Amino acid sequence: MKKYLPEGYSFETQENKESIKNISSLENSFKEQKIIEAQAIMCDSKHNLIIDLNGIKGIIPREEGAIGIADGTVRDIAIISKVGKPVCALITKIDETEEPVVYLSRKKAQEKATEEYLKFLHTGDIIDAMITHLEPFGAFCDIACGIPSLLPIDSISVSRISHPKDRFAPGDRIKAVVKTIEGTRFTLSQKELLGSWEENASLFSPGETVSGIIRSVEDYGVFVELMPNLAGLAEPKDNVFPSQNASVYIKSIIPEKMKIKLIIIDSFDCTEQKRDEKYFYEGEHIDNWLYSPESSGKLIQSTF
Repeated sequence: MKKYLPEGYSFETQENKESIKNISSLENSFKEQKIIEAQAIMCDSKHNLIIDLNGIKGIIPREEGAIGIADGTVRDIAIISKVGKPVCALITKIDETEEPVVYLSRKKAQEKATEEYLKFLHTGDIIDAMITHLEPFGAFCDIACGIPSLLPIDSISVSRISHPKDRFAPGDRIKAVVKTIEGTRFTLSQKELLGSWEENASLFSPGETVSGIIRSVEDYGVFVELMPNLAGLAEPKDNVFPSQNASVYIKSIIPEKMKIKLIIIDSFDCTEQKRDEKYFYEGEHIDNWLYSPESSGKLIQSTF
């Protein structure tokens, strides 16, 4: 299977630069039907995207701006929002009557990538994705040439979050697992790449004081996230609130109960620092993932 990438991933590569270097390079890309990346510099009044091809003018007509634009199932904001960003496209025509003008189709690039993915991509495959926008129910991602996919909030991590913005920002580049394929719709998951309970817990020891993020406050205690796939329960404490940072003392780690008991030393408001994702699994495919320790009576797993 040819590996397709989210928009922006190939923009600065030498191969892509050579593909749009000059009119001769563009003609070769046209003949080979190579997907290229170039920057959209403007969207005109008719919502055609104007593309900079190393000083040569490129045009993506409105109806070629994305799958779904022509039939109205996708709004024009999908085109307008690309201004100033790299876009993937296939060249459909080169007009050299006067000054060269290159016509392109982002839609055809998306169709090509989708067709390839539907043939060869399977659930459990691990792919690159880029966060495009966030909703309360999940993060939308570009998985190839602008093809959208949903990463549901409950598939982001084991540690519960109130909103995907607790974990991501638009433009973030991530790895994700293909969770489902329904027709031409792809759904993703990420928690399977972020480690089992034991893998995460092995990074901590009783007696340590570490930093965490308060995720929820209950009558019986306070849940503090230590890692995206690991949270502990602290004893109740007054004047602590979700999204606060906290320094916590680790009282005990109990694998058979998947519990980490904590004491909150201090809590404070702080602009949450984005953590670099730690991927415990870095292969290209996963069939089964077991989160819970074998000694635990509770089974948490994913099967693809």
